[in-house]
Amino acid sequence: MIRSLKKIRRSTSWYRSAAIAASASGFVYCSNPNNDPGNIVPGKMRYQLSWSLPILHETMSTSTSSWPSILPAYGILPPEISSVNFVSSVDSSKNSESGDGSKKSIVTAAAMVAPAVVIISIPWRDEKSTGSSSGSGTIIDPDGTILTCAHLLVDAHGRRNTSSGKVDVTLPDGRTFAGTILNADIHSDIGIVKINSKSPLPVAKLGSSHKLRPGDPVVTIGCPLSLHNTVTAGIVSCLDRKSSDIGLGGMPREYIQTDCATNKGNSGGPLVNLDGEVVGVHIMSIHTASGYSFAVPIDSVTKIIEDFKKHGKVVRPWLGLKLIDLSEMIVAHLSEKDEMFPNVKGGALVAVVIPRSPADVAGFCPGDVITEINGQEVRNSSEIASLLEDTIGQPATVTVKRTKDCTVLLTVIAEEAIPDL
Repeated sequence: MIRSLKKIRRSTSWYRSAAIAASASGFVYCSNPNNDPGNIVPGKMRYQLSWSLPILHETMSTSTSSWPSILPAYGILPPEISSVNFVSSVDSSKNSESGDGSKKSIVTAAAMVAPAVVIISIPWRDEKSTGSSSGSGTIIDPDGTILTCAHLLVDAHGRRNTSSGKVDVTLPDGRTFAGTILNADIHSDIGIVKINSKSPLPVAKLGSSHKLRPGDPVVTIGCPLSLHNTVTAGIVSCLDRKSSDIGLGGMPREYIQTDCATNKGNSGGPLVNLDGEVVGVHIMSIHTASGYSFAVPIDSVTKIIEDFKKHGKVVRPWLGLKLIDLSEMIVAHLSEKDEMFPNVKGGALVAVVIPRSPADVAGFCPGDVITEINGQEVRNSSEIASLLEDTIGQPATVTVKRTKDCTVLLTVIAEEAIPDL
């Protein structure tokens, strides 16, 4: 190594020197970090070099802190190079570092949530035999509230899978409880079970699913085949996978799609980010193909839980509209095709108005773009339900844009939806 460095010194071209050094000692990259104009000198670029030199630990007794002073002596650092950073050869891809400097990892995330993940067993009996089915759940409140999936608790018609309304709940520490089914919404597939404990219970923290991005690492924790704390990891494949995309009928829903490995019994278990926060509830997988798992976003779940507490059920407004979300790209495309298309940046485009529906009575027309409800901006169709849910049976003012950029105010009275099964 030393002889190679001496040869470099005699080279008249620093570019050639850098190339020789790279081949001999593990040159990683050179760049102008952050494209900082302060790193530019007239006619030339100051480069920051990062090196991975594990063999220098064996061939040089000098500490790494003195390497930058040694390398110029061998001709490696010409005036154009501002600094040398020494990069550890240890693979850091398994951990990521947050803005506050804290390390994030799958191990840490799993350790934070796993104690709160439980097995929920449903006893059943028919004329010939008895048995039980099981799934997963997450304790989300110290009072013993457990978040799980509805299809574990009720059948497709909303009837409880157990006549007593009771289930068996087993914690990872071995404690068992009799749980009570409090709520179950078959359309969102979200359910709530309650247990009572005199001793403290582990609790998982709820996060926010809107912060997720495709490609983000996530962790699934559950109890497939009644095996406690089974942890699998993957990435977010899609954030807004529509139910119609995977052949599901009924009320439109959106899921977080991941490639986490899941099996029978994972249903109801948490989808977790690397901060150790629950960002979804796993409800199904496609077992005819690998790498397709789906979870209800926790932002939707939080709203469902609020409805359970307030109404005892999920309340959904119905206008009688079929809508298309408008992105900037779709708006640009429609404006190019039709010069009369409203001048909007987003909103919800009315595609169909169902006859004799509240929207029909209010005067909505195909081609209308909904931009505001009661003075609050509408960016997509999913926001319409949240803005109207507390006004069911009451007049709401809707701002729509029509051709020639005409603005119209419509008054509509939403009805409570009765979703198809």
